[in-house]
Amino acid sequence: MSTPRTPDSSRTPEGPRGPGAPAAPSAPIRASRPWRATVLGSQAAELLRRPGRSLATATSLLIAAFVVFGAVMAQQILSATVIARFHGTPEAVSLVVTADDSEGSEGSGAFDGSGDDDALDDARLAAIRKIPGIAEAVGRIDDGSPLGGSAVERYLRLSADPGSGELAEVRLTKGTYPSGRNRLAVNAQAAREYHLAPGSTLTLLRPEGEDGDGTREVRVRVTGIVRSTATEDTKPTGYASGPALTALLGASGYTAVDVRTDTRAAPADLAERIRRAAPGTQVRSGEEVRDEEARQAVKEASDLLDLVAVFLVVAVGAAVLVATSTFRIVFARRVRQLALLRTIGATSRRLAAALVVEGAVVGLLAGALGTLAAWGCGRLVPALSGAFGGDLSAPAGLPLTEAVLTVLGTGLLAVLAVVSPSLSASRVSPLQALRTSASGDGGTGGLGRAALGLLCAAAAGLLALQGHHDLPEPGDTGYDPVTGLTLLVASGGLAFLALVLLGPRLVRPLLAALAVPLRRVGAAGRLAVAGVGGAPGRAASVSVVVALGACLIGSTLTCLSSLEAYDRYRQAVAAPADFALTSGDGKPLDGALAADLRAHRELADVTAFRTAEVVEGRLTATMADLDLSTLRSGVGLTARTGSLGHLAPGHVVVDAEHAHTLGVRAGDRVTLRFKDRPVHLTVAATLPGEGPYGANYFVPAGTLTRMGAATAPSMVVADAAQDGPDGRARAQRAVTATLTGPERGDGRVLAEGTDGQDSESDDLRTMATTVVLVLGLTVLVAVAGVATTASLTVVERTREFGLLRALGLGTGSVHRMVTAECALYGVLGGVLGLALGIPYSWLAVGIVETAAPFTLPTARLAAVFAALVLVTAAAGLLPALRAARTSPTVAVAQAE
Repeated sequence: MSTPRTPDSSRTPEGPRGPGAPAAPSAPIRASRPWRATVLGSQAAELLRRPGRSLATATSLLIAAFVVFGAVMAQQILSATVIARFHGTPEAVSLVVTADDSEGSEGSGAFDGSGDDDALDDARLAAIRKIPGIAEAVGRIDDGSPLGGSAVERYLRLSADPGSGELAEVRLTKGTYPSGRNRLAVNAQAAREYHLAPGSTLTLLRPEGEDGDGTREVRVRVTGIVRSTATEDTKPTGYASGPALTALLGASGYTAVDVRTDTRAAPADLAERIRRAAPGTQVRSGEEVRDEEARQAVKEASDLLDLVAVFLVVAVGAAVLVATSTFRIVFARRVRQLALLRTIGATSRRLAAALVVEGAVVGLLAGALGTLAAWGCGRLVPALSGAFGGDLSAPAGLPLTEAVLTVLGTGLLAVLAVVSPSLSASRVSPLQALRTSASGDGGTGGLGRAALGLLCAAAAGLLALQGHHDLPEPGDTGYDPVTGLTLLVASGGLAFLALVLLGPRLVRPLLAALAVPLRRVGAAGRLAVAGVGGAPGRAASVSVVVALGACLIGSTLTCLSSLEAYDRYRQAVAAPADFALTSGDGKPLDGALAADLRAHRELADVTAFRTAEVVEGRLTATMADLDLSTLRSGVGLTARTGSLGHLAPGHVVVDAEHAHTLGVRAGDRVTLRFKDRPVHLTVAATLPGEGPYGANYFVPAGTLTRMGAATAPSMVVADAAQDGPDGRARAQRAVTATLTGPERGDGRVLAEGTDGQDSESDDLRTMATTVVLVLGLTVLVAVAGVATTASLTVVERTREFGLLRALGLGTGSVHRMVTAECALYGVLGGVLGLALGIPYSWLAVGIVETAAPFTLPTARLAAVFAALVLVTAAAGLLPALRAARTSPTVAVAQAE
């Protein structure tokens, strides 16, 4: 009975390989070697075998690609929306003619008239109209005039427009368009603000005399209300035909001429004919002017996106830090495989190259997915905005160049992130093949890393001290903030680099101080502290990214709080009251004026004060007896030194510039001269900036009287008794009635409103909010890093969790332990970030605006810290759930 033949291991397909058999040729073996047998192939096989780990390393890079290409899509949507909504030069305009030295237009008539208007007078306009091929030509004027009939200064823009036809920029909505002398149509803004309607009259105040020192009144009648088609027509404006407006203004010509040509005429030939008919002019195509207007509109709308792009760099840098950490963890899990490759002959260089290629592939895939996701969201946003009542235009298509650059850039970021972990992993010893997988990032770094970190910290400190030494005093107008900001950025960058290098050595000391309450909540808390402290390198790599977000957001909020405090001060100085009444000839006001104004219920907080000119060395300054505590906006006034409380006789409050010039602060003595007599005063307080109404020194009324100043007031200020446009309009009428009585004659008053100030405050808050939201992307990347690190840690510590379960630790305790570990990343990052950000924000405030008081928004910073802890804890919920489900039996039986 024959037995079955078993394969002989000494044989090969080519024949027997006994001790004396010749070796088989190597070439056929290499030819048949599978792709997995190469170093690069083995890494690719590992990549395909465990795609979850690759996805973990790609998460932060995918987010970076998404936000970068999302910014590109936002730019595309914004540009398409602005262009769709923008209306400037009418589409029918074929050519735009201006004087040669005009710098261009922001609309068909938006020229400042700085050119030679004589080049476009009525004779030249008539000559242009006679050129064959020109169907229509209209002159444009952009001017304006103050309005009379009110004690409050008002201004009306004046623009020439035909009112009908293809070249008209306005459409009549009520009444008739003006056709005679001294007739105007006004837009809805003028009708609303100045209470105008067809049939109303206006008084234009035009300059008179050779030097324009005099004023003549020109009464005009409003014949209609018009609506402008121009997008940027938001100011009160009056319209009339070109000839009527030139006669009304006494102008010698037009600032521009819009030309509509026949369809058969060649624009280039007509442009040359216009230049010959009107020498000294510049002719541009209407399409060129419209394109320039659209680009300018898009540029103005894109300024905020440019700011966003600057801060996106921070989010991208955070993504690189997170990717570096995750690559290091993943490579540490493959230490046995890498050591086996070293055992069979793979060199460190080939291993490092294979790992870098692996990282590049992961980065390219993440970039492609992030770009596609951002493009899809960009296509959905206009549709969703329409569903909610918005009006956004969809981008024209996929910006292919930007998409390719985003994908390639993400791949490059992945290469930068993987270089350091790949070099460390490739130096693994072949003997590591006999050991278990390492956890990686468990140490605190070598002495060289610590020395480099201390060197960076010392350099950052020296630069910060130099920046502090160079800070100007309030009132110093010769300081250049560019140098200070450069030192600030350099010092901040070195400080953060020092934090990255020294982070592993800071984790355990910080945990010892911060985790005391957590240790007292039970075994889960103690184990969480031990888990984070047991891998300080890994904890530092994640916490540093959280610290970056906390530092920048905290600094932004602190700077915003300080600048808001300064903005309130600036508003109190620039517009302390709704109305300021002064004499047009510089003489004192009627002493009974304040009492007459107080008699009107429409007015409140009527205050009269005097001013006097004093001599300070060789310069003159203004002294006032205005009580700073009586101002309605006095809550916005702050003192840099001293107090703005009750001002005792013989004391003075000095503005910043003069305090800097004299070198004085609260408590010092100052000597001024009034009418050649010395005046000795004690400084009660110094201001961080200018003083209200241009005054430099503020003293009690008795002090100014003893100095010999006139008793009549120099200025009277008042507020509207009721807020809002209606209350302000009633207050204006009360002021006008008081100043235009027969006993005083027609007076003039300057009404300083706070609308512009509020707008600037809104702009500041909008910009700061945008910056905080963009910096929130850094926190998002940090949260992704926490989630990724926690997920990889759970896989790595499966046996540990199983042993804890076997020792009696419940699923809830394991869940709380992992969640607490993730929360500790937020605690460490928040403490490190705020500790780094607050001193630099103090320095930044001093550099940007010396007069701004440093204000620490404690509540906002506490909210930021709490939010960081909560979101990092939330990032660990799913990994904690997976860890809690670890079976004790499976974990104990697991060899690795």
